Amino acid sequence: MKHLLRLSNVLLLACMSLFVLSCDDDDEGNPPDMEEMGTNIVVTAQNTEALSSLVAALSKADENADSDLIGTLSADGSFTVFAPTNDAFTALLNSLDGYDSLDDFDTEEEKALLGMILKYHVVAGTAAASTDLSEGQEITTVQGETVTVSLSGGVFISDATDTDAEVVMADVENTNGIVHVIDKVLLPQAVIDALNGEEEAMDDLVEIVVATENLSSLEAAVLKANLATTLQADGPFTVFAPTDDAFVALLDALGDDYNSLDDFDTEAEIALLRDILLYHVVPAEVLAADLAAGTVATALMDNSIEVIASGETFVIGDASETNANITATDIMATNGVAHTIDKVLLPQSAIDFVASLNMKNIVEIAQETDDLSLLVDALVKANAGLVDTLSGDGPFTVFAPTNAAFAALLETLGDDYNSLEDFDTEAEIDLLVDILTYHVVSGAAAFSTDLTDGQMLNTVSEDMLTVDLTGGVFIADATDTPAAVTTADVEASNGVVHIIDKVLLPQAAVDFVASLQTPNIVELAQSVDDLSLLVDALIQADAGLVDALSGEGPFTVFAPTNAAFTALLDSLGDAYNSLADFDTPEEKELLAGILTYHVVSGAAVASTDLTNGQVITTLQTETITVDLSSGVQLDDKTDTNANVTGADNEASNGIVHIVDKVLLPQATLDALHN
Repeated sequence: MKHLLRLSNVLLLACMSLFVLSCDDDDEGNPPDMEEMGTNIVVTAQNTEALSSLVAALSKADENADSDLIGTLSADGSFTVFAPTNDAFTALLNSLDGYDSLDDFDTEEEKALLGMILKYHVVAGTAAASTDLSEGQEITTVQGETVTVSLSGGVFISDATDTDAEVVMADVENTNGIVHVIDKVLLPQAVIDALNGEEEAMDDLVEIVVATENLSSLEAAVLKANLATTLQADGPFTVFAPTDDAFVALLDALGDDYNSLDDFDTEAEIALLRDILLYHVVPAEVLAADLAAGTVATALMDNSIEVIASGETFVIGDASETNANITATDIMATNGVAHTIDKVLLPQSAIDFVASLNMKNIVEIAQETDDLSLLVDALVKANAGLVDTLSGDGPFTVFAPTNAAFAALLETLGDDYNSLEDFDTEAEIDLLVDILTYHVVSGAAAFSTDLTDGQMLNTVSEDMLTVDLTGGVFIADATDTPAAVTTADVEASNGVVHIIDKVLLPQAAVDFVASLQTPNIVELAQSVDDLSLLVDALIQADAGLVDALSGEGPFTVFAPTNAAFTALLDSLGDAYNSLADFDTPEEKELLAGILTYHVVSGAAVASTDLTNGQVITTLQTETITVDLSSGVQLDDKTDTNANVTGADNEASNGIVHIVDKVLLPQATLDALHN
C-alpha cells in the first residue's frame, strides 16, 4: 500500500513554489532539442548513465500538465543542482511501500509529489561551486525549504531526514549552471509529512482559494481588490466562493468592455469589485448544517443576502432576480469555512452599475428620440465639443427643447433664419453655443422630484434658470414665457433629460432677437415719410452709403427732414431743383461729403450723452459742435444751427437724431462759393 496522505495540501505547496520554476513553458514538458541546447544540465544528466533515474524522474513529474522541469533546467539561467545517482533513487524506492519503480508515481498527485522532491534538489539564480559552499550554510531550494551544507570529512548536504547526502562528484559545469552528484535523494519536510501520513496545518481561506483549481478568478479578484489580508484575518468568516464559470457569466453580462478582471481598472471599478467580494463574506462561521432560511448580514455594510429554502437544500439570493446554487459545502479553513456557488452575488450597487452600462448617455438618448433631432443638429452645428461633453461622465441635467420649440425660435428670428444652417457667422455660432449651454446644468442629475419652487439653477453658460412649480414643472429664462417640462426624468447613464416645449433664451439671445426686430438706420429712414429725401440723397450720392449705414455700425446719424433738404435746394438756386440735379461725378462727391458730415462712426450717442460745447468729429472728418443752451442744437460751418427735433431713434446698428437743417461742412461751402 502506498504511503501518500494529504497529497492535496502537498500539491498546493508544490504549485506555490513555481514562482521560480515556471510550469507554463510553451513546450508543455516536452524534452528540448539536444543539438540546439548544447551541454546544459539536462543534456549532462541524459549523457550520464548514473543519472538515468534522475532523468526518468524529471520526465515522470513532467507528465503533469502544469510541470515543465526538463524545459526549465534546459533553459538559460543559473542553477545549482544536487543530482542523486541511480542507487540513490533505488534506495528511496526500497524505503517506500508500494513503490517498486518510478512508474508507480502514476497519479497526478503522486507526480506532483515527485516534482516537489526534484525541486528540493535545485537552487535557482546561482551556480554554486563546491568552493563557494561554507560550513553550516543554509540554501533555499526551488521547493521552498532549505538544505544545509556540512564540510566535516567531505561535502555533505543535510535535508529534513537524519541522513545526509554526500557529494560524490562535485563541480560538473554546464552552460546553464553546475551539478553536484550526490548519493541520496534529498527529502523536504513536506514530503516526509505526506509519506508518513502526518497532517499539515489547515489552510486559511485565501490559501484554500489559491489551492482550488476552479476558484482562480476569485483569487485574481481578491488580489485586485486588495482583500487578501482581510480574508487571512482571524475571522471567523463564511465565504460563498463563486467558481470561474460564475465570473465568466458576470463578465458576459457586463458586455464587450469587460473581457477579464483586468478591465476593472478605474478606482470606481476596483471599489465596486471590492464591494462585490465583501458581499460574499459573512462575518461568522456558518456550516452547511447551520444554514436556515432568512436574511444574513454580509461584510458589505448595510447589505444582506437571503438564504432561501429550495427542496432539501438552500440557494442564495442577492439583489438580482437570479439565485446562486451551492455546489460544494464545508471547505474548512483555519479562520472559517467556504462554500462554492455557481453565480457571483450582486449587491444593489452592482445591479445599478450593470444597469448603467446598458443605459444610453444623454447624446444617445437625443439621437434616438425623433422629436429631439433639431437639438442634435444644433449641438453638431455649434461645433463646440458639446456632443463629446454630453457623452462624457457627467452628471448633467439637460432641458431638451423639442423640434417644435426650435421651429418656433426660427420663426421668431424672421425670414433670415429658415434653419439652423443660417447660423453661419462666428457671432451666430457663439450665440447658438450660449443658447445650448443655457440648457445644461453640470455636476448634478436633478430629477423632477429634486426641484423646488423658485430654485435657481446655474447653467454651463453661467446664466441662471428659475424653477416654477405652479401648476406643473416650468423653467423660466430671460423672456416672459417659461418653458413647460412635457416629459420629465428621462434617465441617462450620465445624467437626466427633461424634454421642454420652448428653447430657453439667456439675456444675450433676448438682446439678439430684439436687434433682429429693430430696423437698421437705412430701414428706419425708409420707414419715416419725413426722411424720404434723405434716403433719396443717400442713393443719389452713389457712394455706398446705403450699404454702409445698413452694416453693423454702430453709427450716430443726424438726419435732416424733407423740409431741411428743400431749404438747401432753394438756397442753391435754379440749378438745383431736386436731388437728381446732383448728377455729375463732382456733384455726387459734393453730395456724399454733405451726407457723411451727418454721420458719426464707432458710437451710438444718445442725446443724454451729449454735453454743451462738445466737439464731434464726423465721418466726413470735419467737426460739429453741440450747443445745449436752448434745447439740443448742432453748430456746423454756417451761421445757422440745426435743431434736433426728434432725438434718440434707436436702430439695430446705432441711433438717429432728426434735425431741421442740412448740416454743411467747410469743404462744401468752399466748393459752392467757387
